[in-house]
Amino acid sequence: MKAVTGLIPLYDDEKDSFWMLPGYMKVLEKCGGLPVMLPLTGNEEELKDAFSLCDGILFTGGHDVSPAVYGESIKEYCGTICDTRDKMEGILLNLCLKEDKPFLGICRGIQFINAYLGGSLYQDLPAEYDTKTEHHMTPPYDRAVHKVEVLTGSRLADIIGEGVHEVNSYHHQAIKKLSPMVRKAAVSEDGLTEAIEIPDKKFALAIQWHPEFFYENNPDSIKLIQAFIDACI
Repeated sequence: MKAVTGLIPLYDDEKDSFWMLPGYMKVLEKCGGLPVMLPLTGNEEELKDAFSLCDGILFTGGHDVSPAVYGESIKEYCGTICDTRDKMEGILLNLCLKEDKPFLGICRGIQFINAYLGGSLYQDLPAEYDTKTEHHMTPPYDRAVHKVEVLTGSRLADIIGEGVHEVNSYHHQAIKKLSPMVRKAAVSEDGLTEAIEIPDKKFALAIQWHPEFFYENNPDSIKLIQAFIDACI
């Protein structure tokens, strides 16, 4: 049996439609998973039913996390938010933690997980963080634009190896204050947290970069997704 992986849907505000980047599904399929896009809803009972069908949850990229999640007011440079998605992800994250079901966060995923669990975010890096590191790259996205250091002793180090790795990067928000419930697993050249994990869980890991764009020519991306799928089986 393949590992059924629930994906948080992407939402197009202008078209009022749900959609999905094919890379998320293709890399999960390549690693032996069966990806299923979940409905965008804040209905807890519906989400519990959907959650019960999944072996793991992938928290995808997308809208900015609402500053209300981490107790701040929205600033003028914060991007578009989706309250329904914030509510949905909070319900699913709680279920993952309660039942110790594997989960992986990508881009917005790491931001939401950290914020929901008591951390905070930079609402906009260009406005709030002085750096020359490229965090918002232009296409193509299947190439490295900066380096991260994977920390010794982390679960991420067990998967892709400790030390320096090259990553792609496409985000304008990032972790500011680390949640007390997670530990740092990787740091960028300019000091930003690039990966977090919860050590006592089966698989609870989130990264800031994008393996769904990079997996065809980046072995680290395949190793990471494969480890997630293996944990779901």
